Amino acid sequence: MNLKAEQVVIGLTDPKSPSNVGAVMRAAGCYQADEVRYTGVRYTRAAKFHTDTKDVLRKIPLNAVESLITDLPEEQRVICVDLVEGAIPLPEFEHPENALYIFGPEDGTIAQNVIDAADAVVYVPTIGCMNLAASVNVLLYDRLAKSKHLVANDELIKRSRDTNNKVFVKA
Repeated sequence: MNLKAEQVVIGLTDPKSPSNVGAVMRAAGCYQADEVRYTGVRYTRAAKFHTDTKDVLRKIPLNAVESLITDLPEEQRVICVDLVEGAIPLPEFEHPENALYIFGPEDGTIAQNVIDAADAVVYVPTIGCMNLAASVNVLLYDRLAKSKHLVANDELIKRSRDTNNKVFVKA
């Protein structure tokens, strides 16, 4: 399987909170991720409390998988994001074009065999841990901020802001 020039996939390890998965989906939409995958059964049981307020599921698939690290395209790099000893601080990390970013569950961590299979392990240098959705947002923002494809202008603001927001900076 060939990947497009740049692909971003978010992998969630047995997420428990439908509100966090909904917020991850919103982040995936805002930062134009291509897919969100998850393992485990906890989210599936709780999915009826769906909180994807931007209805991103119509644009970005949310797929249950048995394993986040099997049957991956050769070009795709596995990047684990968690508070793991020996990990690279996110500000020092250079993002690959094709990445599967794997995040641990809200009440646990990424399994050692997944860490061992990763191309890189990074962490957000905070005091204490952030929740799952916050971590995904920070990671995706860091990727965008470091991207050579960054688009930042008033047209983007006009397309992205809420319909109730019509304010502007006076010259």
